[in-house]
Amino acid sequence: MSTAEADAVPDRGTTAVQLTGITKRFPGVVANSDVNLTVAAGEVHALCGENGAGKSTLMKILYGMQQPDEGTIAINGTEMKLRNPQDAIEAGIGMVHQHFMLADNFTVSENVFLGAEPLHGIGGKARARLKKLSEQTGLRAKPDALLEELGVADRQRVEIVKVLYRGAKIIILDEPTAVLVPQEVDALFATVREMQADGYTFLFISHKLDEVRAIADTVTVIRRGTTVGTVDPKSITSRQLAEMMVGSELPSPETRESTVTDRDVLRLTGLSLTAENSSLKLLDDIEFTVHAGEVLGIAGVEGNGQTELVETLMGMRKASGGHIELLEADGKTHDLVKLGTLARREAGIGYIAEDRTRHSLLLTQPLWVNRILGYQTRKPVSSGQLLDIAGARRDTERIVREYDVRTPGIDVPAAALSGGNQQKLIVGRELSGNPVLLIASHPTRGVDVGAQAMIWEQIRQARADGLAVLLISADLDELIGLSDTIRVMLRGRLVSEANPATVTPQELGSAMTGAEEGEEA
Repeated sequence: MSTAEADAVPDRGTTAVQLTGITKRFPGVVANSDVNLTVAAGEVHALCGENGAGKSTLMKILYGMQQPDEGTIAINGTEMKLRNPQDAIEAGIGMVHQHFMLADNFTVSENVFLGAEPLHGIGGKARARLKKLSEQTGLRAKPDALLEELGVADRQRVEIVKVLYRGAKIIILDEPTAVLVPQEVDALFATVREMQADGYTFLFISHKLDEVRAIADTVTVIRRGTTVGTVDPKSITSRQLAEMMVGSELPSPETRESTVTDRDVLRLTGLSLTAENSSLKLLDDIEFTVHAGEVLGIAGVEGNGQTELVETLMGMRKASGGHIELLEADGKTHDLVKLGTLARREAGIGYIAEDRTRHSLLLTQPLWVNRILGYQTRKPVSSGQLLDIAGARRDTERIVREYDVRTPGIDVPAAALSGGNQQKLIVGRELSGNPVLLIASHPTRGVDVGAQAMIWEQIRQARADGLAVLLISADLDELIGLSDTIRVMLRGRLVSEANPATVTPQELGSAMTGAEEGEEA
């Protein structure tokens, strides 16, 4: 650490962030009620609570995206009015959002430099700074790569670089480990600890309580919009922390009895995908079968072909070769390669996308409109060639009730819901169409333990009822707990198979990173 950096290290006894009596109301709901939060300089302070507890609203207030109705904010001992994110950035606060604030049609460097030109320009100095920060955060994407070409993991790293580039010393990390394998989590935590030594303060929002206890110096729990306690994570178990959050024990994804049948539902043979304007194979000779009553899990570090596999199955990308067959219970077979996305949905595919805000929801539209998406040609949301608005509204009410979607009503926009409640709405919609196959891509990413338990139970029940499930997840406990079989994907190929009954997350992580290529997972 340089002398200049050492001089910048704050006294651990000082306070970096002081939120006092923060209250924020929205129509029909109080998001925050008299919230108090004290974050010491140079610490990792975790904020825990179930979806809808008010964590995101509180962080948006700290980042200047929303204004509190009551209460005060002090940064480094000085009371401030943060009218917008620019005020927060100038105060040394940066936020890495769970849903990335990036422009898909811009390059990595353009996303990082845009709006920060006065800091480092856009020439050699800026590129050198970007290179250094990319190395620090593990960003492998080239500066001239378009954001739309990147997987979720690299998008997140671009967000982190963007925040550091603007000089943030107080950094809000919203679900930062959601896309990482165990080895990458360890590397991220090591980086966070190194940055702590250089004077950075972190606010860490996560639903992974074991990780919270591993990285945080202090944990504050929020329940139903207000703070219920601040604890030392070393003096409390994950189970006790979960009980503070939601009043219940930690859920388990474990599936006890097999329901796998010998009836094929999804059959892939020789599936390949070549990148546009290139000979690079994004998918290389993919072959597997998913049976009725089976969950086939796909493990892999982000960027190794999982996203391309899902998008090819859904018709968003055109396969370069091979066959995709969907078989109904009566023996009818659909050659999906010849069908468009809507026709594939109509053939019986339910789809939980990896990024709900980009591919599963219209955020500005009410919940009942979002119920229609992907089902606009089928009952109960359509009647003949016309939409059945009354039917859509009735069925949305049913989903809200049966899937515990916490909302003031079905006329509120999807953006008004917390991430977990958005996800419960999507799961309810996708399981309501009586699918023969469910493609579930990171189905519990960014949701709390309560929503996680509900989604796991719905998948388990659908599997027991004969649904075939293709599960793609970065949560290795989820993958091991729910899957009947696990296939490992590396550089666009299926390289090994793992038995969920015996494999550990560490062994799976090694296979995913290629550390044990050629060995059994």
